[in-house]
Amino acid sequence: MAKVVILGAAGRVGDAAARAFVRAGWTAVGVARSAKAGTLAPGVTAVRADVFDRDGLIAACRGADVILNAVNPKYTEWNEKVLPMAENVITAAEAVGATHMLPGNVYNFGHSVHLDMDEDTPEVASTPKAAIRIAMEGLFRERAEKAGVRTIVLRAGDFYGGVRPESWLDLIILAKLRRNVFTWGGPMDVPHAFAYLPDLAAAFVALAERRDALGSFERFHFAGHTLTGAQMKAATESAVGRHLTCRGMPWPLLRVAGLVMPIMHEISVMSYLWRMPHSLDGTRLAATVGPLPATSPVDALRQAIDDLGLDGPRLAAA
Repeated sequence: MAKVVILGAAGRVGDAAARAFVRAGWTAVGVARSAKAGTLAPGVTAVRADVFDRDGLIAACRGADVILNAVNPKYTEWNEKVLPMAENVITAAEAVGATHMLPGNVYNFGHSVHLDMDEDTPEVASTPKAAIRIAMEGLFRERAEKAGVRTIVLRAGDFYGGVRPESWLDLIILAKLRRNVFTWGGPMDVPHAFAYLPDLAAAFVALAERRDALGSFERFHFAGHTLTGAQMKAATESAVGRHLTCRGMPWPLLRVAGLVMPIMHEISVMSYLWRMPHSLDGTRLAATVGPLPATSPVDALRQAIDDLGLDGPRLAAA
């Protein structure tokens, strides 16, 4: 039986991936800090380790066929933490002989994001986070080429769904759903890339099961759901069965708040993604793994709302 070690298993991506690997019959080990190790998905063996402790991380990954790298520091800590974490993770993958898998995003394309981006779309370091993501993937490519440590990057849009909170959906878009308010970050006619986490998790499993047929450094795009604000609002209204009032994000206020609150500054820097149409072309992924689960936006939103109790006891009991 194949074994996957999931770093950041208590997070949104890690939890969804863990559930998908367990359903597919894998042995799943979840690595988390002490405070979160008791909250992992059913069927996942918890191991307490810190990604900054290289020796401890290597020990936690022993026996892994695949390491899913779902660790992600706070937005305000990217500059000092992302690359040291990446170095430790890829060193652990090399030490134990595992394939390394990484959930990617559209940050690599900076302000040049556009519709139908494929794996060959040029990466542009026009934001600090774009530069960090490009450098991180560059590190993984270098280790793949020089040491043969296979890395598979699966890029996706904004994550939503699953049982873990703190996505754009519950923090912003549907944060006021109980008051019949829908909040959108930009013009309502601009397409935005989203990824329903249970579907994305199934794609990780499919790639992991085909890893031996892949090269040493591979990138794939997950098409997910590309929705305008109007389409997202309509899908949400279908999911909850009632009309919602639309409101916009107060970006000028957030920028002012960013002068004294670093997290607000970091969020504001990424506001361009709500003004610039973008989507991911999943053709190569589909050609590699075949048909994948593709939950409709209405069904995905209905399940996400229910899982997180965003509409209160009425929907959760329905």
